[in-house]
Amino acid sequence: MEKVDAGELLARTLVAAGVRDVFALHGGHLDSFLQGCSRNGLRLIDTRHEATAGHAAEAYARTTGRIGVCAITAGPGFTNSYTAIAQAFVNAVPVLFITSSPPLRETELNVLQGGFDQVAAAAPVTKWAHRVTNPERVPDLVSLAMRTAYGGRPGPVLLEVPIDVFFTPIDERRATRPTGFQVERPAPAPAALRRALDVLGRAQRPVLLLGGGALFPPCYDVVRRFADATRIPVFTTGKAYGMLPAEHPSNCGGTAALGALGAAGTPPDVVVLLGARQGMFAGGRGFGLLPVDAKLIQVDVDPAEIGRIRPVEVAIAAGCRETLQAMLDDAGAWPDWRGWAERVRATPSPTEQLLASESVIAEDGRLHPFHATKALVDALGPDTIYALDGGEMGAWLGMIARSTVPGGVMRSGYLGTLGHSFGFAIGAQVAHPDRRVVQIAGDGAFGFHLQELDTMVRHNLPIVSIVYNNVSWGMSLHGQEAMFGRGSGVISRLRDTDYDRVAMAFGADGERVRDFEAIQPAVRRALDARRPVVLNLEISGDVVHPVMREMVRQPGPDVEVVIPYYESVPVLPALVEAAASSP
Repeated sequence: MEKVDAGELLARTLVAAGVRDVFALHGGHLDSFLQGCSRNGLRLIDTRHEATAGHAAEAYARTTGRIGVCAITAGPGFTNSYTAIAQAFVNAVPVLFITSSPPLRETELNVLQGGFDQVAAAAPVTKWAHRVTNPERVPDLVSLAMRTAYGGRPGPVLLEVPIDVFFTPIDERRATRPTGFQVERPAPAPAALRRALDVLGRAQRPVLLLGGGALFPPCYDVVRRFADATRIPVFTTGKAYGMLPAEHPSNCGGTAALGALGAAGTPPDVVVLLGARQGMFAGGRGFGLLPVDAKLIQVDVDPAEIGRIRPVEVAIAAGCRETLQAMLDDAGAWPDWRGWAERVRATPSPTEQLLASESVIAEDGRLHPFHATKALVDALGPDTIYALDGGEMGAWLGMIARSTVPGGVMRSGYLGTLGHSFGFAIGAQVAHPDRRVVQIAGDGAFGFHLQELDTMVRHNLPIVSIVYNNVSWGMSLHGQEAMFGRGSGVISRLRDTDYDRVAMAFGADGERVRDFEAIQPAVRRALDARRPVVLNLEISGDVVHPVMREMVRQPGPDVEVVIPYYESVPVLPALVEAAASSP
């Protein structure tokens, strides 16, 4: 008879599920599990803050198509990770969060790191949250958690294992067995597939918009076969960058490029939303990305997402991979859309054309963010994985950055988090040790978790971190000045900190970059170093990203109330007209 505890059973079950890496921060409640990881060959990547561990697990999932795993201790360990849990939830990314709690036998005794219900707190931002009460149930409950995280619309799950459950040994023969980890996605209904093929077959200017649903499971291979067969123009939302090689004749860029079609007078007549949700990143309730007259074919494994904002011509509640494969199998001959794709790829971006004409040095003497970004991306090359932080910096990179890795341009998504790029970079580098991972953050976001430079150094992660140092919370400052006038910024300015010297104190390399001509040589030195490096770029705080003009509109005859970052409230005649034109 062999005695095992729940920590050992949990580690063995993760290994059986194919897990290799666990992002964590130590807490005594977890020691049974951490020892089990060490015995069973699970690599532990310990961070300096629980939020970073959670963000790293999300990035790991986004760039591999597998479930990320994060272990955090009870009480403040759990609460520190809450932002990461919520972000994975709104971004629909499968992450297993493991935490602990005080002993079950000491409930309601005012004990250490207790006093609140972690499972209840996690429930609103997880697909499933559960407290394990018996050590022998760990294998089948872990299996259930992983199926839940990955099946249907992906998302985070949480297992709480109280410390007495973790540490109590049981006869191994009493333990349950894993009950299976994978869940297949459904195939499209034959009738819906026929309607979709009919609508596509009659389209003159169709486009395919890929979203994060195409990452789980990864379907870049079938996306490429579909693009090869159809030559349909393919656009991607932020989560799906890298699904096609940059040079592929159907790769037409991100959503900004899709919006440029309407401005050029050639809007698409059919849009296939493949795992792309209707919402903020597909133009919201406006028609800048999805034209009012365009027919929509929406494919999503979650039926609730189909037609969330506007009606669709064809609804397909199925997996992305399964749907594209069924289309390839059943379509027969496709229309010739090569000429249309060539026109789309040749469509210039009015915004980029305007910005390209501006000086590389802004009026305040610091680097223009558009030109600095172009120089960075050119120097980094197409095989880079980008871990982008939030705020205005993310908008500059989102215009230009591309990656050959599916999911390889990572932004915060719907939660709009700041500080997550450290975790994203760590998770991506652990998942892809042979790839170059570059973290880019504004100086505000960089200050959230700069102690994670220590994590990069300790784990020998050769991440290049680039700080867009504009001495401000850029999006906040520009939003305030757009609303209230020049000089109206309140608690939105920062000091010009030597982040490069901070990096050196943590054992990384650092360099400040002031001149435009110095950007690419500095990037090459950083890449050649093969160790953590911080480049501190002197970026202008005066230049406002064009997206800010859309996010913070000025009062006008059609606007009754300006709501920064969301839809402004239109005056009644404009509201009636918009309702009348809606399909």
